[in-house]
Amino acid sequence: MTKTNTDEMSFLDHLEDLRWHLIRITGSILVCATVAFIFSKWIFKYVVFAPKQMDFPTYKWLCKISELVGINDTTFCAAEFPFKIQSLEMSAQFSADIWTSIYAGFIIAFPYIIYQFWSFISPGLHTSERKHSRGFIIVTSFLFFLGVLFGYYIVTPLSINFLANYSISPDVENQFQISSYIALIRSSSLASGFVFELPIIIYFLTKIGLVTPKLMKKYRKFALVIVLILSAIITPPDLASQVIVAIPILILYQISIYISKVVVRNQTKKEKKAHV
Repeated sequence: MTKTNTDEMSFLDHLEDLRWHLIRITGSILVCATVAFIFSKWIFKYVVFAPKQMDFPTYKWLCKISELVGINDTTFCAAEFPFKIQSLEMSAQFSADIWTSIYAGFIIAFPYIIYQFWSFISPGLHTSERKHSRGFIIVTSFLFFLGVLFGYYIVTPLSINFLANYSISPDVENQFQISSYIALIRSSSLASGFVFELPIIIYFLTKIGLVTPKLMKKYRKFALVIVLILSAIITPPDLASQVIVAIPILILYQISIYISKVVVRNQTKKEKKAHV
């Protein structure tokens, strides 16, 4: 039986507790990955390979915007992408199926993973802080899924459109390996999912005193530079894509400043009550 009182738990007890949480996390990912593997044909057809089709919602939306602003000659309105996906190794398709299922399992199991993480750290928190566990799990999961959707519907299509149409010479034909194509979707979606966790990260950093609202305001300009660099890393090197990605990150930064203010204000109130 897992002990819940941190005062009674030794270092080895904490390690044992952590081990069981990691086992549950691994088990949940494997279960969800197995389900994803069973439905892998549907996942590849309607999720993985959907962004390479010109009828993908993002391309339709960008095509309409281009037409509204008078840009008719745009790759967003093309009939199809000038590239093919190929498999150059005997086990490439099987490996792609397995790893796609594992990453899908991680995304699906994310709320339970966060629940296990919270279950591990919550015994060391105050009773009032443990009351907000449900809200923490919901908000963290919501931000992660929102980030994954942003990466899938915004970052991924912009990246595919740019890289598929980029050419140094007509003599070079684009034929991408399936592992490279899937890696682009995976990195764009998961990176965006974790970036959207910024408010949660700032919340904990403020709680332990490493971050303050004044500090975040003071270094806002540096944060802007970091955001632009981050946008350049997870998007193709064109200005429009970087701006589209940078906007929600800057909004999250502003939200994080507000969250930091709330945390500091609540801590100040508690300290005043303690001295009364």
